[in-house]
Amino acid sequence: MLRLACICLLSALSIGWARPRLPPLSHEMVNYINKANTTWKAGHNFHNVDYSYVKRLCGTLMNGPKLPVMVQYADDLQVPENFDSREQWPNCPTLQEIRDQGSCGSCWAFGAAEAISDRLCIHSNAKVSVEISAEDLLTCCFSCGMGCNGGYPHAAWNFWSTEGLVSGGLYDSHIGCRPYTIPPCEHHVNGTRPSCKGEEGDTPKCLTQCESGYSPSYTQDKHYGTGAYHVLASEQQIMSEIYKNGPVEGAFFVYEDFLMYKTGVYQHVSGAQVGGHAIKILGWGTENGTPYWLAANSWNTDWGDNGFFKILRGQNHCGIESMIVAGIPKM
Repeated sequence: MLRLACICLLSALSIGWARPRLPPLSHEMVNYINKANTTWKAGHNFHNVDYSYVKRLCGTLMNGPKLPVMVQYADDLQVPENFDSREQWPNCPTLQEIRDQGSCGSCWAFGAAEAISDRLCIHSNAKVSVEISAEDLLTCCFSCGMGCNGGYPHAAWNFWSTEGLVSGGLYDSHIGCRPYTIPPCEHHVNGTRPSCKGEEGDTPKCLTQCESGYSPSYTQDKHYGTGAYHVLASEQQIMSEIYKNGPVEGAFFVYEDFLMYKTGVYQHVSGAQVGGHAIKILGWGTENGTPYWLAANSWNTDWGDNGFFKILRGQNHCGIESMIVAGIPKM
């Protein structure tokens, strides 16, 4: 018995030695990941930030209220091996867009607002092209959580269905009813944006009126869903949902190495867990034999692969397949 305990202890220690504790956002971590020679490459996305800022970006509360489960009749649907919503629906410009949540844990609102924007265009055959306001969702959905301090993706989609969301573009864009009011910050040393501080910035106030000079009115500008739902944690079900209805919101547990992602198919190599994070999933494929989900992040285009990333598909890696939510627009 004692011998077995010693073997278990040595095994646990060897695992610990195999994965050294590296400083987050460091050159050492970048080098360690790249030397591991897995399915992705690391680099520096955040050159001039406090770690508190990075932790705050991961503002998704992972075990929130549940939605009805949507089961797609996927057995007869032949989905392609590779699929990119940007190519499937080229007349929908929001599919190309990468947003920036700024120093706020609003990823839960961004993933929803982005996918809802895409679906409005897709389901209207490109007749409705609108940027749904992440600001409106972030500030007015009190049942969604704690605003910049975290929220529930499920509740965000439910709010769209019951209360509606107005239009609103990027920071300082003056596009739509309620554009985003939290400025993007500078990930790099030499840049024009303000530096990234994690402790700054309360959640903006819920304003039930549009930006000055915009019409129609706040109430008239609202867009609604016909119902929100959870998609089963099944590769086939998720692919069928995206193929038929457009991008979805997903959430997963972020580890410190994800912060360094540049190219390839991400899978966890090194580092501690940072928190829950929500994103938009818009496609899938295989790269050098490794299956992936294609996703859009909300950390500006100077993060990752011009703001996009790929993550291992089919193994519920970091929980990516267990938190998929979506809904159909009311046209």
